[in-house]
Amino acid sequence: MDTKIFVVTSGKGGVGKTTVTANLSVRLAREGKSVVAIDGDIGLRNLDVVMGLENRIVYTLVDVIENACRLEQALVRDKRVDNLYLLPAAQTRTKDAVNAEQMQDLCAKLRGAFDYVIIDSPAGIEAGFRNASTAADQALVVATPEVSSVRDADRIIGLLEAQGKKNTRLIVNRIRQAMVKSGNMLDVSDVSDVLAIDLLGVIPEDDSVVVSTNKGEPLALNDSAPAAKAFANIAFRMMGREAPFETPGSDDEKKLFSGIRKMLGI
Repeated sequence: MDTKIFVVTSGKGGVGKTTVTANLSVRLAREGKSVVAIDGDIGLRNLDVVMGLENRIVYTLVDVIENACRLEQALVRDKRVDNLYLLPAAQTRTKDAVNAEQMQDLCAKLRGAFDYVIIDSPAGIEAGFRNASTAADQALVVATPEVSSVRDADRIIGLLEAQGKKNTRLIVNRIRQAMVKSGNMLDVSDVSDVLAIDLLGVIPEDDSVVVSTNKGEPLALNDSAPAAKAFANIAFRMMGREAPFETPGSDDEKKLFSGIRKMLGI
């Protein structure tokens, strides 16, 4: 099995990185892929809550590293989606509980057993980011169309390049075309031009994301919401499929996605 290991990261906290990790993991599993979502944010775990699996945790990533349990015992299976598992972070430990070499060893054990390993990295540029990203084959950088988010994402991209990461790709989250049109938000093309990496997908602002996150029911479990369609198309591109950008119903959103198609030449 040719396992693909992705790290989902961002320079700035609060841009939706964990939500992106959860929804892409769910969507890939819905496509028949075996997936492990790893919470790499030791001490501040949230991926289990977003995925709705917090009540089923017995062991954590740190327990595996310290040989307190077997890897198989720490994997939490999602009963709603076949072949989807969570490896949760430890909430009572600090980020130095796992080093880069240990993360590499952990991912080596998963390689060959699953199609995809998706690591939710801590935001920022400290040791937690380096540890979470070290074993990844590719990186997905999540940014919102705000100057501070783009600036911090640019810093992260530089660090990923220094690690030798290739094919780092961009996900622009929470785009609101009405604000773009009024000049109060950066356009997707602005963000892409500044960061100078390939655009993997665009996720529109969608109240359904907040509702699903609070319920622990990732939006990618269904296909009705605009953001769910965006997550699906991003997952398709991760699998190497061609996927058009969805065109939501409003005129503003149609203009946004028409502009994205033109920029990507599709």
